[in-house]
This record gives sequence, structure tokens and C-alpha cells, in this order.
Amino acid sequence: MRIGLFGGTFNPIHTGHLRSAEEIRELFELKRIVFIPSAIPPHKDEMGIISPSHRIEMVNLAIEGNPDFSSSDIEIKRSGKSYSIETINHFKMMHGSDLVLFFIMGMDAFIDISTWKDCVYLFSCSNFVVTTRPGYHRIKLEDILPFDVVRDFSYNPEEDRFIHTSNLSLYFRDITHLDISSSMIRKRIKEELSIRYLLPERVIEYIKVNGIYKDS
Repeated sequence: MRIGLFGGTFNPIHTGHLRSAEEIRELFELKRIVFIPSAIPPHKDEMGIISPSHRIEMVNLAIEGNPDFSSSDIEIKRSGKSYSIETINHFKMMHGSDLVLFFIMGMDAFIDISTWKDCVYLFSCSNFVVTTRPGYHRIKLEDILPFDVVRDFSYNPEEDRFIHTSNLSLYFRDITHLDISSSMIRKRIKEELSIRYLLPERVIEYIKVNGIYKDS
């Protein structure tokens, strides 16, 4: 069973998130994409991040009707900061050896991955897919990852992937770039500007009904 894990603050989830997930699901023939809102992001300022209950509700509204998308509140239920290694291990324990995981992240997050908990161990637990913009040129891993991690990878040019000694892979894949960000949406809400077509209508309605982000 091939599953994609898509973690993030989702403050709020928007069309860029959804399109990225759909393209990666199709590209890697994944059975399902699981959206996992973080409780306390270890690498982000908590200021301006609304409650997890609002964020996962917006995720659920955004993915409603898509049988290939689901959500998980595992990081919300878990106390303390949300560490990806713990989430990955949770899914591996739940599904056993039949599970093939693909952890999905953007380039902006990957650049900071050397600061993540158990970074050296991460790549032996899951495949990683880093989404990039069209026209991206292959990055040098040594510019981002510690030597102890880089030495465990070899590049396969025919398949355009980095193969880890665990036989798992690190992929960099171009996706359709939608120049949308959660911070831009929050700013437009505060300034009372339109956010139509930037995120699903049901999410927009939820934001309006609950008065979210107006004072962020």
C-alpha cells in the first residue's frame, strides 16, 4: 500500500496544497494522500497560528468528496511539538511491512531539514518527495544535508532519484506552481480583500462564519 504523508501547518489549507498533493499522488501512483496538520510546528513562530481544531476542520472541508485524500489528527492528539519522525513511525506501526510511505514536502521545508529531529535517521524510514518549481535544476545534497546523511545517498540519473542505503529514495519533482501562500491569504483577509479561487469555497465560508484571521 503506497501512501503519501503531507504534513504542514495548513494555516489555512489552500489550492496550492491540494494541487501539489494531487500531482504527487498521480505521479507516484499513491493509493491515498493523508493531510496531517501539525499541533505545534517546531520550526515556526506560533504567533498567528490558529487552533488545531480550526485547521483540521478546514482540511476536512477542503478534501471532502475526494476519495484519494484523507486527514489525520495524530499530531494534534500527540502532546508537545510535532516531529515528523514520530508521525512516520506511527504510520509504519499502524500498517506494518505492507506500507510504502512517501513523505511530501516543499523545497522551502527541505532546505531546513538538517535541523529536524533525528535527521540522520529520517531517510531510512520513508521515501521523501520534495516538490519544486518548473525549471528547477538538481540541487547538491551536500549544500543542505549533513555529511553523515549525504554519504548514504547515491544518484540514479536514469530514474532521477537519490537512493539511500536503506533502499528508500529521495525525489525532487517539478509540479505546477501556483503562487499562493497561507500568509498571503491571511494578509488579504485582514485587509478585507477577496480570497476567492485561492482556496475551496467551503473553506472560505468556514473562515467567514468563524471570523478567523481578521485580527491575525
